[in-house]
Amino acid sequence: MTTWRPHPHIRVVAIGLHWRDGRLLAAEVRDDAGRLKGVRPLGGAIEFGESWRAALMREFDEELGIAVTITGEPQIMENIFVHEGSTGHEVMFIAEVGFPEAAFRDQDRIDFREDNGAEIVARWFDLADLDVDGGPSLYPTGLKDLLLGSRPSTPSS
Repeated sequence: MTTWRPHPHIRVVAIGLHWRDGRLLAAEVRDDAGRLKGVRPLGGAIEFGESWRAALMREFDEELGIAVTITGEPQIMENIFVHEGSTGHEVMFIAEVGFPEAAFRDQDRIDFREDNGAEIVARWFDLADLDVDGGPSLYPTGLKDLLLGSRPSTPSS
């Protein structure tokens, strides 16, 4: 198992919100013991000279091998967090994304590898099951409230 720690500097990242039947696609976040502690929408770091849009499209291509469509303007969120005793700091561009018509249609989960070799599992989660006692947290902290205040009435496909 790969041990992940936050970067020791501010990172700028782009994450994509993909909905299926009212459920959000998110990757599992595990602690050092392998226990599920939360989930986070897919995406990653914006490289120097790269726009948030290009980074978001690149991340989905690298992680899932698909070309996503960005379906709206981003919301911006600052994320200061602690993971396994290490502090992380991110500025996040968060945008809705659509998948190609048949992508992952019959799959309940998606398995992929990060650049560092870490095996990742992503699934669709009901927001009502996140950030509640007995359920995983939705990262970044505060994203659920942001989504409940701004989510479109018709989720993208």
